[in-house]
Amino acid sequence: MTLTRPRHLLAVALVTALVVNLAVRLTYNSLPPLPLPAGATFGVLGLAEVVAGNLLRARIRRRPGTQPVRPLVAARAVLVAKASSLAGAVMAGVWGGLLAHVLPRAADVAAAASDALAAGVGLACALVLVGGALWLEWCCRTPDDESDEKLGE
Repeated sequence: MTLTRPRHLLAVALVTALVVNLAVRLTYNSLPPLPLPAGATFGVLGLAEVVAGNLLRARIRRRPGTQPVRPLVAARAVLVAKASSLAGAVMAGVWGGLLAHVLPRAADVAAAASDALAAGVGLACALVLVGGALWLEWCCRTPDDESDEKLGE
């Protein structure tokens, strides 16, 4: 299994942003106002994945005072990381597409200004989720993977 490539996540985010931007252009007048903490959950999940990655990394490297990781636990963590990075990329595209529509109108329309702030928070938190997921995936590498990388340089 290979590491998730950030360029693939960027492609997913850009396509999603284009689709969402088109949908928002057609339906923005009928959408309800967005609450400011609407996307904050993704930031919390991203931070949890950073913490989990650090804990797993210590256990995989068999640092003193830690228990070894069962292979199935590491495989599940990689699965969660891959799914989270893709979900974060999709949500970054959603928030980015919305932000691209409301930001130019924020100075003139109060609802657009409020939605721009909520979209900015959502976009930032989605990016935290992507970063946390990539970190968790990186931390699940075995020491053998790292020595193979050094030999290839």
